[in-house]
Amino acid sequence: MRPVAPEFVEAVLDVVAAIPPGSVMTYGDIAAVLGSRAARAVGNVMAGFGSQVPWWRVIRASGHPAIGHEDRALAHFRAEGTPLIETVDGYRVDLRRARHHPE
Repeated sequence: MRPVAPEFVEAVLDVVAAIPPGSVMTYGDIAAVLGSRAARAVGNVMAGFGSQVPWWRVIRASGHPAIGHEDRALAHFRAEGTPLIETVDGYRVDLRRARHHPE
């Protein structure tokens, strides 16, 4: 994992903390809000510091939660009423309905 500037870490965590319950953003969405295309850097921040914020609200572009966190994320999604779509391999978030667009 490449080091990430502390300012970028703080900015990512601020964006994630502002995602309302029942809504999500993709790694790429967060990067775009920060004027970047560095979705992987957002992923690195979440891997290292995501436990400080509602990490389950940050998902992959496919609508799937972070790999290895599917069950824990599902419990949060259900508790928050996040729109989900059942799939043959489990579930994904309905991005059309759940995507947060910060102003």
